[in-house]
Amino acid sequence: MKLSGFLKGTIAAMAFCAASAASAQVKIALDSPPDLEGSGSYVWAHTFANHLNENGMEAEEFQRGALGGDDELFDQVSQGVLEVSLSPLNIVGSIDKLVYGLRLPYFFGDMEEVDRALNEGGMLEKINEATTPEGVRVLSVNVVGAATGIFNTKKPVESVADMEGLRMRALDESQIELYKAWGASGTIVSWAEVPNALQTGVADGYLNPAFVPLLFGHTDFLKHFTDARIAPSLRITIASEDWYQGLSDEERATVDAAVEAATRANREWLGTQDAVMDKLREAGVAVVALDEEARAAFREASAPAYESGLLTQEQIAEWEAAKGN
Repeated sequence: MKLSGFLKGTIAAMAFCAASAASAQVKIALDSPPDLEGSGSYVWAHTFANHLNENGMEAEEFQRGALGGDDELFDQVSQGVLEVSLSPLNIVGSIDKLVYGLRLPYFFGDMEEVDRALNEGGMLEKINEATTPEGVRVLSVNVVGAATGIFNTKKPVESVADMEGLRMRALDESQIELYKAWGASGTIVSWAEVPNALQTGVADGYLNPAFVPLLFGHTDFLKHFTDARIAPSLRITIASEDWYQGLSDEERATVDAAVEAATRANREWLGTQDAVMDKLREAGVAVVALDEEARAAFREASAPAYESGLLTQEQIAEWEAAKGN
């Protein structure tokens, strides 16, 4: 069957548009201030952008919030309007909950276990099996600091019992359930509203790695940190699947190499963060280091998180097998 001149022209125009879209500037939405010393996310993003720019693909970083909030960025990526975004884990949890294995309390011993599960254990590929049909590819899981601890405005937390009476900022309902298991309560607050919530008493604290109040200027009102080492401090880099598949073989190879370079730089950055505790103390934050007995009590109290229904027991078993323990 011969194609009409009009149809041939239409197909050619579509092909041209796809090629042009693939070759256009790669927009990268940041999730933190552009601080190479204090932000692991920015180390990833900046290394990724530099690699693209140095290898013939124009890339530009956009400040946090410049292109919208996390939900808006997710929509833009899924629709192919935005190429790359640094985002929270739970943003793809709306597609498939398997990613929540990375947030299980006291599940991973270190980042080596996380990387083994994601790469050798195939969990990143399994996550993408669910997300890519929805237009979103998870390029990388990024470490943003040492394992998460407990910040609050009110008192030292030296044991699970000390959590009683605290109302903590939560990411979602699953984190509220974790707070309840510890004897505290939770309230969902967007990150943009966190400073106001902490200052007005809407929330008394949050779970985050030690560097976060330093990076975002929260040490004026957060005065207590407990190094509870609950879970790895992770975020993800997502990309438009339409954009990724529209790249030429050469461009896709460049992007994949940029991902590898950025992830390597991100992991190397983690090794520079030993001085953060001293910086917290200098900023007026009292630091509590849990002893093994207290940490074991937190681990035991966290057991309901494994039975919450957020993940199935089969999914938890998949993560367990993937990390190789």
